[in-house]
Amino acid sequence: MPSPRPVPLPPTGLLLTGGGARAAYQVGVLEAIADLRREAGAIDQPNPFPIITGTSAGAINAAALACGADDFDGTVRRIADVWQGFSTGQVYRADALGMLDAMGRMRLLLGVGQLLARWLRMRPRSLLDNSPLAALLQRLVPLDRLPGLMAAGHVQALAVTASSYSSGEHFTFFDSALPMEPWVRSQRIAVAGSITHDHLMASSAIPFVFPATALPIHGHTEYFGDGSMRQSAPISPAIHLGAERILVIGAGRLHEPPADPGPNTMTGYPTLAQIAGHAMSSIFLDALAADIERLRRINQTLTLIPPELRAQSRLRPVELLVIAPSERIDVIAARHVGVLPGAVRRLFGVRASVSGTDIKGSALASYLLFDTAFTRELMALGRADALRQRAEVMRFFGWARPSA
Repeated sequence: MPSPRPVPLPPTGLLLTGGGARAAYQVGVLEAIADLRREAGAIDQPNPFPIITGTSAGAINAAALACGADDFDGTVRRIADVWQGFSTGQVYRADALGMLDAMGRMRLLLGVGQLLARWLRMRPRSLLDNSPLAALLQRLVPLDRLPGLMAAGHVQALAVTASSYSSGEHFTFFDSALPMEPWVRSQRIAVAGSITHDHLMASSAIPFVFPATALPIHGHTEYFGDGSMRQSAPISPAIHLGAERILVIGAGRLHEPPADPGPNTMTGYPTLAQIAGHAMSSIFLDALAADIERLRRINQTLTLIPPELRAQSRLRPVELLVIAPSERIDVIAARHVGVLPGAVRRLFGVRASVSGTDIKGSALASYLLFDTAFTRELMALGRADALRQRAEVMRFFGWARPSA
């Protein structure tokens, strides 16, 4: 007698958050999920994430995963190969000429008098030039495959977010296999259409560091920066696209231990790197923690509503599985600051420590450390953290270990 077929699970979404080079952590988590999927004998099942959403560097990982949804394991390996072999030059210019240009921009930004007048004439657009990233996206994210994968049912929706400098609104750009009405919330707008590499460049344009990207919006052009800016509800796009279960892969703070007071505690007037790192953490990390808390409170409230009344409304609980770093990423970054191009360290006032324990300014460095040693360490941490939650991951996906 054949065994009963498992009950289909509700639509599953994946949220990959922002964080520059910190996004390497996400890839380690995905590697562990691919391993657990094989261990459970579920490799013949469809793509485990029919709904994929991402922000900033997470948008790039999300789009790459969606463009290989017909081969989940192979696509995760391909993404991992890129992150394991990363170099700064694949993301932004670190050559002498490019960095001299960046230093000149900084002097112009901080100058007075005639330098200020000169700056007004030149109108510098960013501190670093991320044009190499555009070439990398052409290889890593074959977006021309996405329509066919959606038509074949391998992926249901892809969404990436960006923030408009022109209007101040936060946009979610999404492509869906099924017709879907865009949603509008306070300072949050959804736009349906094909995702392009320009959307990914816009979503990952770290403010001040990388230049804004022009995108067409309703017949006119607006300039966009990193999708983590003004992102008050990071989980929302996956819910709007139909996900009832969401795996959230964070990039810090949720499970990180608190800072260790002592010689590494910041004293004295903060450097530019310390101020920028604090601002980056506020942009990239804080909104996610608040949104997770909010969603869990809503889930708890829904349990108090009688099922018959809840069935008459559009309200539904959303199951969350959150995997986030168990170690402080700025501490890890402090061990690798020395590999940043010297001009970048001088530009932001980041100090390299011989002992590797000085974390002052390393928060900023963690977003720009596109270096093999750093990304591999983050990938290893992501893999270990996911495997530490093995039972929860298996239960979330409905996977069971095969019998001997």
